Amino acid sequence: MAKGYMVVHLEVTDPKKFEEYRGKVPATIAQYGGKYLVRGGDMETMEGAPLPARTVILEFPNVEQAKIWYHSPEYQAIIGLRLGASTGNAQIVEGLD
Repeated sequence: MAKGYMVVHLEVTDPKKFEEYRGKVPATIAQYGGKYLVRGGDMETMEGAPLPARTVILEFPNVEQAKIWYHSPEYQAIIGLRLGASTGNAQIVEGLD
């Protein structure tokens, strides 16, 4: 079964609120079998329009597990912090077998 990836591109608009989110989210990710592959860091756009300044990539055992995490009560309890502290987009992507 192919791994599932959560790919997020964010522009942080409220650093204080975003730090609160950053402190709470790792435990929810680990609880559902996920791990960080990318968590911010420098990036350079090589083609196309520049993306928001912050990129996060999470790896889960499969797409279904990524969706279970995203819709979990634990994550839904804190997602408002991220949505209130940043703009951007997020996708769940199926990896290769």
